[in-house]
Amino acid sequence: MDSTEQLTFLEPIPAAIEQRLQELRQLLQDASYAYYLLDAPVLEDAVYDTLYHELIALETQYPSLITPDSPTQRIGERPASQFTSVRHNIPLYSLENAFGNEDLTKWEGRIQRQRFAANPQLSDDPASHALEYVCELKIDGSSIALTYENGVLVRGATRGDGIAGEDITQNVKAIRSIPLRLNLENPPALVEVRGEAFLPLNSFAQINQERSQAGEALFANPRNAAAGTLRQLDSKIVAKRKLDFFAYTLQIQDEGQGARGEGYRGQETGDRGQGGILAPSTQWDVLQTLKQLGFRVNPEGALCSSLLEVMAFCERWSIERRNLPYMTDGVVVKLNSLILQAQLGFTQKFPRWAIALKYPAEEAPTVLEKISVNVGRTGAVTPLAEMRPVLLAGTTVARATLHNRDRVAELDIRVGDTVIIRKAGEIIPEVVRVLYELRPAGTEPFQMPTHCPECSQPLVKPETEAVTRCINASCPAIVRGSVEHWASRDAMDINGLGEKWVLQFVDTGLVQSVADLYDITVEQLMTLERMGQKSAEKLVSAIAASKQQPWARVLYGLGIRHVGSVNAQVLTQQFTSIEALSHATIDAIASVYGIGTEIAQSVHQWFQNPANHDLIQRLQITGLEFHSKLNLQNSELPQLLSGKTFVITGTLPTLKRDQAKALIQNAGGKVTESVSKKTSYVVAGEEAGSKLEKAQSLGIALLSEADLLALLNS
Repeated sequence: MDSTEQLTFLEPIPAAIEQRLQELRQLLQDASYAYYLLDAPVLEDAVYDTLYHELIALETQYPSLITPDSPTQRIGERPASQFTSVRHNIPLYSLENAFGNEDLTKWEGRIQRQRFAANPQLSDDPASHALEYVCELKIDGSSIALTYENGVLVRGATRGDGIAGEDITQNVKAIRSIPLRLNLENPPALVEVRGEAFLPLNSFAQINQERSQAGEALFANPRNAAAGTLRQLDSKIVAKRKLDFFAYTLQIQDEGQGARGEGYRGQETGDRGQGGILAPSTQWDVLQTLKQLGFRVNPEGALCSSLLEVMAFCERWSIERRNLPYMTDGVVVKLNSLILQAQLGFTQKFPRWAIALKYPAEEAPTVLEKISVNVGRTGAVTPLAEMRPVLLAGTTVARATLHNRDRVAELDIRVGDTVIIRKAGEIIPEVVRVLYELRPAGTEPFQMPTHCPECSQPLVKPETEAVTRCINASCPAIVRGSVEHWASRDAMDINGLGEKWVLQFVDTGLVQSVADLYDITVEQLMTLERMGQKSAEKLVSAIAASKQQPWARVLYGLGIRHVGSVNAQVLTQQFTSIEALSHATIDAIASVYGIGTEIAQSVHQWFQNPANHDLIQRLQITGLEFHSKLNLQNSELPQLLSGKTFVITGTLPTLKRDQAKALIQNAGGKVTESVSKKTSYVVAGEEAGSKLEKAQSLGIALLSEADLLALLNS
């Protein structure tokens, strides 16, 4: 060793610190278990956040004590650069499909024949003919395999081909209903859990709404959205999209032993966290064990004592599944006895002891009468199939998207064709296939237009996109879409300015950009068809009132591609004025949490367009808000609320609760969690509950978000 080198001796970590870290992880794990699995929260959000931030602080100070199962490790600090292929410890078999009761009966017959061939004496005992089954709804998502070593999640993988899949561990950790550590004090050496990651319908709708607002292509169905989410390189996106997970299969292996399959017979205990694990002898026991270990299990499963009960279950859920908050496409039926499962074994492709009854996708034939094209506010030109109206999944369908010219070419769809349509994910109508044998003579292939059907300008197809676009900013279709977007509820919320009036505004030349709205007079409006004086006055007042909308709504209303209402909120928190955002570099914008390079490039490019600078100048002259009235980071604001105590309850229209709290505290006010006689004001949003009721009973002053902002600006 060089004489100039010195040995560095690390100071020992205090035992109290290690103990506190363990306490914090256990508290947060228990809170997550109660919240996500039991639907019975044990900690208020503020308390959870305090404990979580304490854990982050300690782990930052003592990084050597960070463990893989820590709640802070759910979302990776760095995006994954790639997905590597991994071999499954236990193969993931496909399931044989059944399409009706006849197939189920044949399946049971095969099971009985194999049993009686192996044990001929069973056929003479009527009692032995009875079989128990477990029915589980077949969730329409993506299968994943989870591996736990000594109780800690070490790997999550896609199904792949059943033998090998892709390692998506970091993304799996972002799914809150998947435990990072098994709920067991003395776990086995190796536990394999299989289940389905899926996207709840409300999350799917929200994602598509945000993608629509940002001018992005919509996901066709929740299954595709879930699969695409699992393969995101940024696990923060996975967390934001709120994937959920149901577990259904369990394999356990003790140290030095092979896998015991679903029928592991080890230590027996029914108590959570008492050092052992249930020894399931049936599939029904497996589901209860999974719950005990901390997993969500689909609550609609059933134990059936006969195939007739199975058939009744399948028939019932063929209807009731439409009321579920997630998509299902069938029922998985398994023999309940794990001993029988082991005896029956597998074919080359399927387990003999399980089958999937698939519900047929509701499809209907109809005739294609016309292929039209629609020009959206971003200039995207989308071909649309206009069909003879047909009843499908409870609604009458007459139009369906054909996505883009590549899809049209792939289908070779022509006017006059008989086509089969269905609702993708039972939501979006789509053309599934063309019945070419019914094609009438003389049809011609459809050709995408070379010029915009609205403005006659040439269309372009960027090399990196599948979408054909009109790039004429003055195109009436783009102007209409821009004005409708500007007036929409999440943007400027101009009451009364709907599609009907926007169409007249643009067609008559009254409005050629959103800035023209603020020059409209009552007299001009009264020249329009069916517009009376009172209606004109109301609309002019509503347009004027929109000038008070905050900077975040204005930014969203500008319709910058990829910038939805949530991204607009995030951007305006960081860039508190239009000047700050317009002069920001791509790297500066991309560095904002939740934004990323694609959005940053789109925002930066929008501000490079001289026409957009002219638009901003015109809107600024009208008096719109292009800066945040209050800087949440400014601690030197006037202490207008000194001595006042506030309680915030419910969901506010634009501010998050922590933002409202910061505004109050920066102005000298105090924010508490509970209402008492000492409370000065209660700020109430939508779905305010018991706190609002208590405030009313005590006669405490109530404020809306607008009232709070007015108070801060007084």
